[in-house]
Amino acid sequence: MHFANTFLMWKEGPLIWISDVLIALASLGILFVLWKFKKFKWLWTEWLTTVDHKKIGIMYIIAALLMLFRGGVDALLMRSQLAFPNEHFLTAQHYDEIFTTHGTIMILFMAMPFIIGMMNVAVPLMIGARDVAFPYLNAISFWLFFFGAMLFNLSFVFGGSPDGGWTSYPPYVENLFDPGPGENYYIMGLQIAGIGTIATGVNFLVTILKMRAPGMTLMKMPMFVWSVLITSALIVFAFPALTVVLGQLLIDRLFNAHFFTTTGGGMPMNYVNEFWIWGHPEVYIVILPAFGIFSEVVSTFASKRLFGYSAMVASMVAITFLGFGVWVHHFFTMGAGAAVNSFFGISTMAIAIPTGVKVFNWLSTMWKGRIRFTLPMLWTSAFIPCFVLGGGVTGVMLAVAPADYQFHNSYFLIAHFHYTLIGGTVFGMMAGLYYWWPKMFGFKLDEKRGRWAYWWFVIGFNVCFLPQFLLGLMGMTRRMYTYPSGLGWWIPNFISTIGGFMMGVGFLLIVYQIVWSIRYGERDVTGDPWDARTLEWSLPSPAPEYNFARTPIVHSRDEWWYIKQGKYKQEFVESEIQPIHMPKNSGRPFLLGLCMFVAGFGFVFEWYVFVILGLLGVLAIMLRRSFEFDYYHYIPVSEIVQTEKSLGRL
Repeated sequence: MHFANTFLMWKEGPLIWISDVLIALASLGILFVLWKFKKFKWLWTEWLTTVDHKKIGIMYIIAALLMLFRGGVDALLMRSQLAFPNEHFLTAQHYDEIFTTHGTIMILFMAMPFIIGMMNVAVPLMIGARDVAFPYLNAISFWLFFFGAMLFNLSFVFGGSPDGGWTSYPPYVENLFDPGPGENYYIMGLQIAGIGTIATGVNFLVTILKMRAPGMTLMKMPMFVWSVLITSALIVFAFPALTVVLGQLLIDRLFNAHFFTTTGGGMPMNYVNEFWIWGHPEVYIVILPAFGIFSEVVSTFASKRLFGYSAMVASMVAITFLGFGVWVHHFFTMGAGAAVNSFFGISTMAIAIPTGVKVFNWLSTMWKGRIRFTLPMLWTSAFIPCFVLGGGVTGVMLAVAPADYQFHNSYFLIAHFHYTLIGGTVFGMMAGLYYWWPKMFGFKLDEKRGRWAYWWFVIGFNVCFLPQFLLGLMGMTRRMYTYPSGLGWWIPNFISTIGGFMMGVGFLLIVYQIVWSIRYGERDVTGDPWDARTLEWSLPSPAPEYNFARTPIVHSRDEWWYIKQGKYKQEFVESEIQPIHMPKNSGRPFLLGLCMFVAGFGFVFEWYVFVILGLLGVLAIMLRRSFEFDYYHYIPVSEIVQTEKSLGRL
């Protein structure tokens, strides 16, 4: 009984009981389906051990959609609580835990994997490569993210959730004020996933710089590839700061060090600085790839060359540098002084300039274009007003330090943040999902059902977050778990809650659309259902394991478009098909991630036997890999020819 009360949290009430039952039923259901259709071997050989970038990308996207569901449920619980004054549907402790997990999951376990999934699916195909530079490392990155996410989510039903907010500022999260395993879950979940993310940044940096098809100079790369190149650089420079600060916090909590303990000579402000040195570039890590997707979508569906390509590249590079110099605007109110606040306020406002350049370029691309309002274009069209007005203009308002003293810590900030990340990142990922879906699976998602989902989600989004600007101006502070009546807050809160549930309906309709389309969706037999412009659309859908039977030679930025127009003849490096060198599948990345999970679990509860076993497992796998030489194979010409013939390409 002590174990059940302490670790299974049976005293916590029906939310935990229902979650336990649902997790058990879902797990049994998955196992039953795998057993019924004899798919255990298929799951292992085709997916769990794969090093194919396309399959890894799909697994990232599936995980991101599951995390979107989990984070969305958290959001609806919070909105239900705030729909009326004096609500106590959730206790203060539960509310703290839910807003902590909501923020953390949405940023790090939904937005990040969604973006990395898109990178995996599209980038090698767009640059004419057969894989990423380090396929084995790519698989390790995914499994580190996956098991980091599982460790974090386990906190909800085993031991207790973190409750220090997604920023986890000390001293609130030091042992004195926040005992228990919740904060340890936060640290270890982010730490394990973060290591995988750094490896992804290195991998795509090398892939883009070294594996482009002959003729594809940097200024001939598709804009999405440019955005991924810059994002990868941001990851490589920003994420180590998060790794270090989480390591320091873990040492504080487990070994009674005092990096951040004021009474022990530590400095909590160091945590705040280190966290936001990662945290503000993180905003651009999750938004720049969305900008790249919008560029591809606008150019394709306006049937025009992207306007101002060079200016777009320059603006993204400018954002990269400025993004590292603005982190102090997250704590204008902490007493840095007028001179410091002025410098960081101006540098923050300066980011509006390159961002505005991109918006005008997208609009100029659309100008006099033959626009087709398909689902990717609809999500892009919704992004421009939502992001510019709700996220961009209000961002400039928040960059003014005296005004920030009023807006800070209010619902105005919440509305700005969600207009930026949902109106930018989520809309961008939805545009990319619809755009590259045929390339991933060989069929299109149904337009009619997709439009229902689109309108429910986009209208719900505005109904949900527009009233929150008003609430902020009326003085409602964020992180309030309930509020008294008579303040005039309940009507905007009630409207906002309706909008939240409309978004939930929109998400369910997307799921319905996918399920319906799997059976009835229009098959893509052309490989180019959108009449698109870049190299990935020259391949069949889905692309074969080796991507390109022969390495293409690139002449122009919109290579595939000009080949279709007859301006260039399709040329290849090899005159005839040659055997193709590809990596072998391996189960070790999965097992390495599992060992990291065991070690992380040991750190969470300070059960060091688990830590030692997990780390020994990691070491053994790394040693085994170091002495492995037979890790690739050649696809014979006969197999390639047979595959190409079956796809109608020979």
